[in-house]
Parts: sequence; structure tokens; C-alpha cells
Amino acid sequence: MVVEGHCSPRAGRRRQVALPEGRYGTPRRLLPRWARWSLPVIAVLVGAVVAWVGYRNLGTQPVEAKQTAFAVTDERSVEITFEVVRETPDQAVVCIVRARSDDGDEAGRREVLVPPGPATARHSTVLRTSKPPVTGEVFGCSYQVPAYLSTS
Repeated sequence: MVVEGHCSPRAGRRRQVALPEGRYGTPRRLLPRWARWSLPVIAVLVGAVVAWVGYRNLGTQPVEAKQTAFAVTDERSVEITFEVVRETPDQAVVCIVRARSDDGDEAGRREVLVPPGPATARHSTVLRTSKPPVTGEVFGCSYQVPAYLSTS
């Protein structure tokens, strides 16, 4: 391999310096011009798709629920009252409610069907538990109602 270089800044003439074969490896080839421009464009497009998917899955929810009250009725059950706010009131919603015991374990869980109705609806359900409950809460809601809960 032969490399051109200056012998001194004042000399103004170039001389060739021979480098030992195989010592520095093979010279790197630069990417072709089309690849240098297309790879960043592809990376930006992939980033935009990932951002869009993340927004669709983690952005604002079309249905929300909040617990408004709970009452421990006995050693094995709790009554949970919750309010559902949904963007599409003509669709049924499934909400998961759960109870927790004194040690923080989940003592019971239930899926509750909220039929089509007003945009804001209040519902109440009694949840049977495996341990004495100390609290009841709404875990979350979805428009994806399982077939076994469907009324149709």
C-alpha cells in the first residue's frame, strides 16, 4: 500500500511512503452515495412508525373508569361502585375490578360488562374474594368484550 504525504510543511513537494502489507488491514470502502442518503431517511421513517404505534397503544384511552366507592360487605366479598366514561357510548365495554387483602395480594378479580348506554355511566358489582378484602378497585376497561360476556 502506498500513501502520499508531506515530508515537511516547507517542502511543498509530496513523497510516497510505503506502508507494510497487511499491518493496517484493507482500506475501508465508503458507502455509495445513495446509501448515505437513504439509510437516514429509512431510520426516520422507522422512528415515525414506532412513535405512531406507541401513541396509538399508550396515548389517551377511549374509555376510562374510576372507582367511586367500595364497601366490604363481609369476610369474603366487597361491593365496588365505579364510573365509566367512554367516547363511543353505543359500544359495550368490559371493566376489570379487583379486591385486595390486607397483605396487598389480589383477593379477587371479576370482569364486568357495561352495556351500551350514556357516555358516563355508574355501575356497581359485588366481588367474591378468596381472602378477607380491605379494598376494591377498578383495574381497567376496554371495548374488546370477550364472547362469553357478550349479550348478543
